[in-house]
Amino acid sequence: MQDIPNHIVEKAKLIRAIFFDVDGVLTDGSITYSSNGEELKSFNVKDGQIIRHLKENEILVGAITGRSSEAVRRRCEELDLDFFEQGVRDKWSIVEEKLTIYNLAADEVCYIGDDIIDLRVMKNVGLGIAPNDALDYVKSESDYISSKEGGKGVLREVGDLVLESKGLFSQVLESYK
Repeated sequence: MQDIPNHIVEKAKLIRAIFFDVDGVLTDGSITYSSNGEELKSFNVKDGQIIRHLKENEILVGAITGRSSEAVRRRCEELDLDFFEQGVRDKWSIVEEKLTIYNLAADEVCYIGDDIIDLRVMKNVGLGIAPNDALDYVKSESDYISSKEGGKGVLREVGDLVLESKGLFSQVLESYK
């Protein structure tokens, strides 16, 4: 893996679950309202594509977001995430619950977040990752900063990293040849 520090690759080898924020990670953080008040969001198809491969390789995938949105609910259901939680103020309590439910250790979880609400989770899991356009104080607390901005394939980059670190990515590629 080019340009990925070895200590990050080693942490990624342990990952059995990837949890992430939505606004600022799966989206660019913009909120757009239609003329009838409907909330609109844009998602990157590349992020969605990797989720299936993560799940096929027994890596749990879940979203934890502070806001509640019909658009997010619909996208998370479409992606067939293992779980998604909306309207969450204490994301760490949700992560602790999921550690128990899925029999995970904290160092087996990767969390992708971009804002202050994500810091506690990022600091207490095995691999905390921030999008390239996250707030500076979030990036300074993360283990790794993605080369991608929020909504531009951050989850895809992280999914590829985890699969490749485990020696599974070549199988994914071969399935398309």
